[in-house]
Amino acid sequence: QVQIVESGGGLVQAGESLRLSCAVSRGTFNMYAMGWFRQAPGKEREFVAAISRSGEIRKYLDSVKGRFTVSRDNAENTVYLQMNSLTPEDTAVYYCSAKNTASLRSYYLTDQQYYYWGQGTQVTVSS
Repeated sequence: QVQIVESGGGLVQAGESLRLSCAVSRGTFNMYAMGWFRQAPGKEREFVAAISRSGEIRKYLDSVKGRFTVSRDNAENTVYLQMNSLTPEDTAVYYCSAKNTASLRSYYLTDQQYYYWGQGTQVTVSS
């Protein structure tokens, strides 16, 4: 069974940065397209970023474009989410997800498309 563990969350002030990490084990990492989602209190889980197997294709939620960067290190079985210029609206539990795919360039934008999920890491941004 694939294991996904997120880390790097915490409490920061508005304007600061965080880098989330997502370590994947018990699977073939370079066969997975990866995604980041978040869920704020009282809200549905929403897509944040996606990256293809090759890392060539990256997609973002409009509100995080230019502030967040998703990347992956296939040698380390890890995907990252660099979050800059954080605002209180970014406060949420952030989840990492994985989906097996034969395509090097496929990416996925909805949570129903992902097979594997981590437990999440809390990000809190104070004003």
